[in-house]
Amino acid sequence: MYEDFLFLIPARGGSKRLPNKNINELNGKPLIFYTFDAIKDIAPIENICFSSCNTKLIQKAEEYGLKVPFVRPAEFASDTSSMLEVIEHAINFYKENGRTFKGLVLLQPTSPLRSSQHIVEALKLFSDNIDLVVSVKITSSNPYYVLFEENAEGFLEMSKEANYTHRQDCPLVYERNGAIYIYNLNGSYQDPKRQIKYVMDEMSSIDIDSEYDWMMAEAILSKKK
Repeated sequence: MYEDFLFLIPARGGSKRLPNKNINELNGKPLIFYTFDAIKDIAPIENICFSSCNTKLIQKAEEYGLKVPFVRPAEFASDTSSMLEVIEHAINFYKENGRTFKGLVLLQPTSPLRSSQHIVEALKLFSDNIDLVVSVKITSSNPYYVLFEENAEGFLEMSKEANYTHRQDCPLVYERNGAIYIYNLNGSYQDPKRQIKYVMDEMSSIDIDSEYDWMMAEAILSKKK
C-alpha cells in the first residue's frame, strides 16, 4: 500500500464528443470502474480521492465503495478549468483536514486499459530527485521521419526535422498517453522540469476521446474477456 500518496481520479459529467462518457458502460462496465479496479489493491481507501461535481458520477463511485470526500466546486469543473486547479483543490482540501502527502498519482478515467501493474511500475520510478513521473508511448508520428509541411506554393514537402530515410534509424520520440501522472508534492509539481518517463505499450495507452477510441477499447476488452 502506498500510504504517502494521494490517488486522484478526476471526472466530469460533460463530454461534448461522447456524452456521459465516464458513466457509460464499456464492455459491460461503467468507464470509471476500470480506474477504480486498477487501484483498489494498491491504495488505501482513504487515499483515493474521486473529484467530481456530477451527482450521477459521485453516486456511481459511492455504489462501488469509494468514499467521495467532497463535491468539486463549479469553478474547478468548467471547460476552462485546468488540471492544475483540480489538483491543487484536492491537495488543499486534505491539507485543511490535517493530511499531507509526498506524492500525488493522477489517474484519468479515460484510460481503461491501464492496469494495476502499470501504476505500480510507474510508482517504483518515483524519487525525491524528480518532479514528475509521466506515462508515455512511443509515438507513431516520428517527426524525424513522417511529418510533412505545406510550402508557399501549396505543395507538401518533408518537414525540416524529417531528415532520416529509414524509420529504424530515427531517434525514439515519446508522447504522453494520459494514463499516469505521479507528481512530487515536495518538488516543483506546478511546473515540473525534472520529468522521467514510464513507457507503456500502444494498446494499453488507449485514451478515450472519440467514438473510434471507444470502439477500439471495446474490441480489445471483449477479446481479452
